[in-house]
Amino acid sequence: MTNTGLAGRVAVVTGAAGGIGRAIAAALYAEGASVAVADLNGDAADAYAAELTAAGGPGRALGVRVDISSSADVSAAVGLVERELGPVEVLVNNAGITRDGLLVRMSDDNWGAVLDTNLTGAFHTIRRATPKMMRGRHGRIVNVSSVSGQSGQAGQANYSAAKAGLVGLTRAVARELAPRAITCNVVAPGPIVTAMTEGLPDDWRTWAEETVPLGRLGTPEEVGAVVTFLCSDAAGYVTGAIVPVDGGLGMGH
Repeated sequence: MTNTGLAGRVAVVTGAAGGIGRAIAAALYAEGASVAVADLNGDAADAYAAELTAAGGPGRALGVRVDISSSADVSAAVGLVERELGPVEVLVNNAGITRDGLLVRMSDDNWGAVLDTNLTGAFHTIRRATPKMMRGRHGRIVNVSSVSGQSGQAGQANYSAAKAGLVGLTRAVARELAPRAITCNVVAPGPIVTAMTEGLPDDWRTWAEETVPLGRLGTPEEVGAVVTFLCSDAAGYVTGAIVPVDGGLGMGH
């Protein structure tokens, strides 16, 4: 554990049962935060919270089942965290889905599902968690976007739009809440090794490795390290920023 100022803080990480969210939750927990592992898959959230607890640490880990596209679900989930762990001081909006398809064939349902989860979900969690941050005059919010939110991606009009929307949401929140010492930033990962990318064709991985200037895919732990910094006391003068974790893929965006 390093002196990040996260010891004793209460953190909520959405989409935390797997992939990048899992690494973020682990990194915050390792710094002494109590972490709510929030995920649509409640069983997986409970299992990972139990795994963190078994690893030991000064903080607590709590599994929370939540559908962030539902305002009522988010309100209930944050209420549970407040009762079990205390007021939320760190919020990481990582949960996201994809419903890829060419624009001319994309259904209203696939457009709406991605926007509802990847963008409106972040609005729901920020709106519900920030009142107590404001009263405590301390807060860290990190929204996980994507390099696709700045550069666009064919076949992902819905995903790119949602991830770009997170940037505007982040900067509006950063300006609005700065007087209460609450920061709000964006982390924009590039190609990251997760269960989802492991299932993609070999030619996609080859393309990614050839396109990324550093010549490789990133790891969830590398994203988790950047998120942890933005949640720390050391990042108290950083707000409204986009921090890429993409091996140089998004240079210039």
